[in-house]
Amino acid sequence: MSTEPTIEARIDEAAKTVGSVWPIHSFVTANPLSGFEDLPFGEAVTQAADLLGGRGYPSRETFRAALEDGQIDREQLRDALDARGFDDDPETLLERLDTAVESEPADAADERVDHVLTKWLAAFLDEGSAKWAMPDRDAGFYTAFRAVAEHDGDVPDAGVVASLPETPAAAIEAVLDAHPEQQWIPIFEEQLAALPGWTGFIKQRADADRDWQSACPMTLVDYLAVRLSLLDAFGVDIETDTGPATPDADPADELAEAFLSAWEASYRAAVVDHVADESRALAERETAESERPDAQLVFCIDTRSEVFRRHLEATGAYETHGYAGFFGVPMEYSGYDAEGPVAACPPIVEPQHRISETPVDEETRARHDRLTSIREVAGEVLESLKTNPASAFGFVENAGSGYGVALAARTLVPGRVREFLTSADDAVPDDHEFCDQLVSHQFTHADGLPVGLTHDEKVEYAATAFDLMGWTEFGRLVVFTGHASETANNPFDSSLDCGACAGNPGGPSARVLARICADSDVQAALRERGFAIPDDTVFLAGQHNTTTDEVVLYGDVPASHEADLETLRADLETARENAAAERAEAMGVGAAAGADEVRRRAGDWAETRPEWGLAGNAGFVIGPRELTSEADLDGRAFLHSYDWTTDDDGDALEAILTGPMVVTQWINTQYYFSTVDNAVYGSGSKITHNPVGNVGVYQGNGGDLMTGLPLQSLMAADDEPYHQPLRLSTVVHAPVDRVTEAMAGHESVTKLLDNGWLSLTVVDPTQDHRAFHYAGEMEWAPMDDGDTVEPTPEAAATEPAVADD
Repeated sequence: MSTEPTIEARIDEAAKTVGSVWPIHSFVTANPLSGFEDLPFGEAVTQAADLLGGRGYPSRETFRAALEDGQIDREQLRDALDARGFDDDPETLLERLDTAVESEPADAADERVDHVLTKWLAAFLDEGSAKWAMPDRDAGFYTAFRAVAEHDGDVPDAGVVASLPETPAAAIEAVLDAHPEQQWIPIFEEQLAALPGWTGFIKQRADADRDWQSACPMTLVDYLAVRLSLLDAFGVDIETDTGPATPDADPADELAEAFLSAWEASYRAAVVDHVADESRALAERETAESERPDAQLVFCIDTRSEVFRRHLEATGAYETHGYAGFFGVPMEYSGYDAEGPVAACPPIVEPQHRISETPVDEETRARHDRLTSIREVAGEVLESLKTNPASAFGFVENAGSGYGVALAARTLVPGRVREFLTSADDAVPDDHEFCDQLVSHQFTHADGLPVGLTHDEKVEYAATAFDLMGWTEFGRLVVFTGHASETANNPFDSSLDCGACAGNPGGPSARVLARICADSDVQAALRERGFAIPDDTVFLAGQHNTTTDEVVLYGDVPASHEADLETLRADLETARENAAAERAEAMGVGAAAGADEVRRRAGDWAETRPEWGLAGNAGFVIGPRELTSEADLDGRAFLHSYDWTTDDDGDALEAILTGPMVVTQWINTQYYFSTVDNAVYGSGSKITHNPVGNVGVYQGNGGDLMTGLPLQSLMAADDEPYHQPLRLSTVVHAPVDRVTEAMAGHESVTKLLDNGWLSLTVVDPTQDHRAFHYAGEMEWAPMDDGDTVEPTPEAAATEPAVADD
């Protein structure tokens, strides 16, 4: 019996180097080099440069600007340079630093293959944008292409294409028959890397196996069968190098690594020092009895929440907390009139429930349906007139002046247009105004997901939330606040929504947890488990608009809490004004412009930068809010609430390190690589974006799908990055042995740390609030003396390796 791996197995192996790419309507930020995370960072960027052609480190100019601005501490830099044997001064070394990657000239035949292939990929993978769908999509990509290939004048009638086999595997074998089998995986890797945007999207689509994949199935086997057949037809040589697997490192990379490490250490030191100082201060205050807050608001750990939380806390006795924005409920969410359910949880989590909206107010529902129907019919007629060849020219000729007025209004007075459209939208009731979420368990859906949650599941999700945040007391109002963005004419709008909700708004998730916690039976069970929820605590939900900093609250309160709610609304408005002023200043328009400017940007169809999103992200702090509440973190840090004193078994910390920390690393690396090489790992300028099939964007009129963030999300000017490309620095407030125990057994997490994809520092409140930096292989180095002690075999799994003073 043959033990040779199948073609499918070889393709799966080759596809490990391809990063997944999510559809643009549900954009998920992810490390474009995720397939290289099992390698040290330096080796990974070297191999990726060889395969994909992308640069792995910031440019000389970026480092020089950071050094001149004081972002890189010169002592930290000197230490990093000395450790790597560089003796010259930084300015001299910068002149030797050239991190550019030379790209090979494109082959004309390869370009013709890409032209044909991407044409049919766009047609097959379209998600409802095309008026005339490609035939035979239900049979799969290879079969559909096989049916149309002979009718495509761009495809030569030669090679395998002249008589395509019935199956994709047979087509691949036919092309590779003349090549030794040891070349097959390198060939697959090279061909998958030729169009990494499309192949990453196909990989993610097949892995997710959602509605469009079921309706129009496609796999990487299909893709490679068509690609290899086209290469054969065009006479392209697919011979590949089977020499050493690891290319030689660029000599400039070690120097770039020194500058990058020093830059990261400079940022990290300031955060760690502040956390350590506040840890000492917090210990001294622990004897004082804390006052009950007027309200507690739980925000997503998103960096944009840090800005708003800071300004809200300044308005009154409010306590804010950070928790992953899907609020711990892994669900598919189906809005009342949505086209279908969407995943509302991080990509590393599989949905476990389906939550749907069901109308309870028939009068409001009927009004919603009537107004929505009018709007949809008008939109469909307008779209049909614009796109139908029989009517398009006449429509444009007759309606051109009206369009001109509309375009002028959107350009000259976008704020007024936004107010008008908002008023029109307000006339249509939102789902939450007439719908209830089916939170209690109903039945199991045909797709296998249960609709709703059982009582025990509801109790567990609520208890997990309180455990992870370390809650021991509750205010009169508790508000779970999701977030979403607002932007006009922006293909990347979902990249500004909640990453923990897979690029979707977080309001529905907040509503689910609020409904769970408001359940009297759930509260009774939580009290039995030690959570002292007062009878006068009311749970609400909200959604934070991160573009305008407006917060909408959902839910009703009893008469006894109406004054509390009115006060909260007023303070939220004050926080909005102050946070908007800070954001306006960060966008270079001045704080005085404030709320008016951020609203204008939200409604301006020509605005390439409605907000900064998560640009600037560099840190992740896991600990009580008191450690950071006195610091202006400049919207650069993810903040997850955690109290080690309420987490005796370390389960809560383990969940944070293996969940939110991994997701924030994804976000961080997406921003990092999109900044250091936007042409390869980003998506270029929005100005020349061409949306395709509701799945992604081209640059220009065809080619590969762009995989990352646009320039305008990262750059203050063409040659001036706004986002500082730093790897994530995580700071945990907990005993260092507890952190070690929490990571034990999670190789995927320790491998990320060991390979330098992010860093981890622990401020230990049981060791005089000293800081210990993770040095690799479960070793810790005290930051005050730099010594590292190797653990004994017995202690390695349970005790930290630290040096005593």
